[in-house]
Amino acid sequence: MKTLFTDNAVIGRANVPVSDLRADSPSDTQTVEIQPIDAVGKRQSPVVLEEHTVEIVSDSGEGAQKCGQSFGTIAARSGNSIWTVEIIPAEIQPPARSIEGASGNRIRLASRKMSNGGDEADLMIAFNDQVMLRRAREHELKPGCTVLLENKWKTHPDPAIAAMYADAVDEMVQGGYDIREIPMEQECLKLVSEPRRGKNMFVLGMLCHIYSLDLQDGRNQVASIFRKKSEIIVNANIGLLEAGYHWAADHLDIRYKIPPSTVTEPQIVVNGNVAIGMGVVASGMEVCAMYPITPATSASHYLSEVFSKTGGLVHQAEDEIAACAFAIGASYAGKCAVTITSGPGFSLKQEALGLAVMAEIPLVVVNVMRGGPSTGLPTKTEQSDLLFASFGGHGDNPKVVIATSDIEDCFYSVITARKIAETFNVVVVVLSDANLASAQQPFPRPVYSKDWHAPPFDQSPVPDDALPYDWDPLTGIARRFIPGQPGGMHTLTGLAHNRKSCVAYNSAANVEGVKHRSLKLAALQKTLKTPEVYGAEDGDLLLIGWGSTKGAIQEAVDRMRVKGYQVSSLHLKFIQPMASGIREVLGRFKQVMTIENNWSDRLDSELIDEDNRRYTELALMLRARFLVDIDCYSEVNGQALKPGTVERVIIDKLQSREGQS
Repeated sequence: MKTLFTDNAVIGRANVPVSDLRADSPSDTQTVEIQPIDAVGKRQSPVVLEEHTVEIVSDSGEGAQKCGQSFGTIAARSGNSIWTVEIIPAEIQPPARSIEGASGNRIRLASRKMSNGGDEADLMIAFNDQVMLRRAREHELKPGCTVLLENKWKTHPDPAIAAMYADAVDEMVQGGYDIREIPMEQECLKLVSEPRRGKNMFVLGMLCHIYSLDLQDGRNQVASIFRKKSEIIVNANIGLLEAGYHWAADHLDIRYKIPPSTVTEPQIVVNGNVAIGMGVVASGMEVCAMYPITPATSASHYLSEVFSKTGGLVHQAEDEIAACAFAIGASYAGKCAVTITSGPGFSLKQEALGLAVMAEIPLVVVNVMRGGPSTGLPTKTEQSDLLFASFGGHGDNPKVVIATSDIEDCFYSVITARKIAETFNVVVVVLSDANLASAQQPFPRPVYSKDWHAPPFDQSPVPDDALPYDWDPLTGIARRFIPGQPGGMHTLTGLAHNRKSCVAYNSAANVEGVKHRSLKLAALQKTLKTPEVYGAEDGDLLLIGWGSTKGAIQEAVDRMRVKGYQVSSLHLKFIQPMASGIREVLGRFKQVMTIENNWSDRLDSELIDEDNRRYTELALMLRARFLVDIDCYSEVNGQALKPGTVERVIIDKLQSREGQS
């Protein structure tokens, strides 16, 4: 097997998707103008910080997301830990300079490992006044946040636009924000005739200076972004980068230094979808069948670039149903396959997944969750597919369900899923979400292991007395036959069947098949370790999470324990089946509640009481399985959970108990 970890995935090289450079902007104004700092001796030394969070926001198509991805990569190359969060509007191309149109990236830099996007931003660079307002009104900026605002809209020939700009700046100043008006477009016009396609690189240069990053690393990053473009384009964008760097050095009195983390082993920095694609290749799977769907599509983009180099095949089917059927066919033929999708596509695959369960064909399904139902929130994150993944489909339809918790876990979960699928001949659903799909995080560069692969398939002749579904009475597992295997000929059917794979409608055959398909989950469950408690083994409150909420929950627990609160957390990777020992963990805490990104009714609603309240999805599963009174907190605002939010939930929960006692 050829290596899949190409140089461009390693910190020290760029690992961001190649796309055209875009940048345009609007700007915003204030009564206080920034004066140049003329003498080098007057420039302040960098303020050393443990962490800092910056946002770059623009209209769609102006390159703020590319700028943020690139800045995160440069910071990671410099030794910082990072976590990035894409800011994506609901529409593909919303109206320019609209409140709804904010598009960009949030980058959290730190000297310690980052596991989430944090709370509010410390610094924002806004390409226009309206996207700035959107982020402020959504409470995404810290009090007193410094805003570097494109000022071209201040003197716009359209009086309405100039007035909107003035009103926006006034609102921000009244809100206590530190507004700095920046002539981004004016400076870019000194180098290029169309600043819309270049302003983001000017901003990237500004950020390199503000955060004391090596300008040469910035040049290397720009060269990597445009490596498929002409030398003229590369040089023009490097010129914009350098111009932004030097302009910031001459005109801004803000500068920070985030010391590098203490990591010594080689790291890579990728987003969750790329990590999933890397996991597909590393697992030894050779077929990925999918149909494009937000936010899962970029996983197939990555695989389309690298999979053929390792002998793999990416098949883009005509729709999600065909993609699932293609993957099942490949697995039936002996090539364990994966199909990658999001919620609406996962819905369409259900009938085909039922065939895989009934026929006991191994299959890996990745569901990069988004908001729903129906087409819902294509670009926003949510965790509302858990019950559907666990129990979706008609009839008894047992599937294994595991959830990824961070970028590194996206990589290893796919490897785990493939091994489980082929060991137990089951469908394994891997749940990721839109938050992880686009977030970037450094993690140790994986070192290839042969253990990632399933053993070679046994194609020796099948004994005369062997049956296609000769279920083991303890585990429910039957030997897998593949087409062409001598002596293994049989009819494959999605109908109820007996051990000979003959259609059988009698009750005894049906019970036998259902029983043994279910036993496989029990057999897997016996191999699972009890998840470790984060914090003390007992206490006043246990928070339980799954998926991408892990980092925010654990950071909140750390903060609260420093303050003296007896709080711990438990994070579940395996949802179906759940590991043994969880019941005992729950019993060691006075209160238990889940923290999730799906819906639950709030008891402060007039109609809601304990008899009709809808609980979050994991809370519902835990209450049913362990008969424990488990509370829940949830959000469905389309955004990643924040540690500060979890802190407030912890305090409210503990105070409510004190009030009852």
